[in-house]
Amino acid sequence: MSQRLKKILIIQTASLGDVILSTPIIEKLSNSYPDAKIDFLLKYGYEGLLRRHPKLHHVIVWDKTERKYHHLVELIRIIRENKYDAVINVQRFVSSGLITALSGSKMKAGFSKNPFSLFFNHRVKHKIGSRNSSHCHEVGRNLKLIEHITDDKAKYLPKLYPLQQDYAKVSQYTTRKYITVSPGSLWFTKQYPEEKWIEFISGIDDDITVYLLGSDKEKDLCNRIIETSGNKQCLNLAGKLSFLESTALMEKAVMNYVNDSAPMHMASSVNAPVAAVYCSTIPEFGFGPLSDESHVIEVEEELDCRPCGLHGWKKCPENHFNCAKNIKKEQLQELIR
Repeated sequence: MSQRLKKILIIQTASLGDVILSTPIIEKLSNSYPDAKIDFLLKYGYEGLLRRHPKLHHVIVWDKTERKYHHLVELIRIIRENKYDAVINVQRFVSSGLITALSGSKMKAGFSKNPFSLFFNHRVKHKIGSRNSSHCHEVGRNLKLIEHITDDKAKYLPKLYPLQQDYAKVSQYTTRKYITVSPGSLWFTKQYPEEKWIEFISGIDDDITVYLLGSDKEKDLCNRIIETSGNKQCLNLAGKLSFLESTALMEKAVMNYVNDSAPMHMASSVNAPVAAVYCSTIPEFGFGPLSDESHVIEVEEELDCRPCGLHGWKKCPENHFNCAKNIKKEQLQELIR
């Protein structure tokens, strides 16, 4: 491998989960180039995820909430001024491809699906797995982007670094046996239904505390679940904890119940036990949990309509949602009994 890489930029401005699944690139580059300064470009709102990351030199934030393209032009100018030796684009969208193409870096790596991949020096195919084919995890697909400047031997997993203050913030919640439940999702068909979460939580033993996690937007959902379940050992922490504080709380849980969404990857990033409920999607796509103790919970019967899409839908295309409704509460409960 070349020892001339002193400044490296990683680009991933997509969702929270996508950023977490890009962190193995940080780990491997840091190990291969211990003297290099590694920067990370992500979307505004997610910067707290990599706050004071010990292996990052600088976190660059792209604010897409307003004047998106004005900020894009400014970003490109800043990146060109930084004179990176290598730019690793983990995203497959137009904007990230444009940033990479105009970065001025001599080494540009990215996926061939990116519309600007023609201007990359190193292109990698991004192939999603299926029920009937061998599949690779997204982490493996991402690490392929840097094989040519590292190696193909060592395996790296998602890694986040909650700070001491994050553990201190959640220490008040860790004095007794507990589980966490993250009931929300951006996509309806990837979210275990509210009434099913209620059914599950209402049957949990009194000696286990249940913490519901999520963003401020999911606060009402969590309140409804708690109130309807009648479980007196529940606490709604949605919107009250940062990304890293939530991750710190997950680390010491008996089990973390999640959908096929970002909290699953948060749990994996600290090797916390995780139970991932898959509704319309399947783990064979390559986005499953990676903790040593990982459980995939899905409907036991074969459904011809499943999976119905990679990212999920706003409603069930078949109008029955059996991929979620037919998952039994016992499949969740048996993991903590």
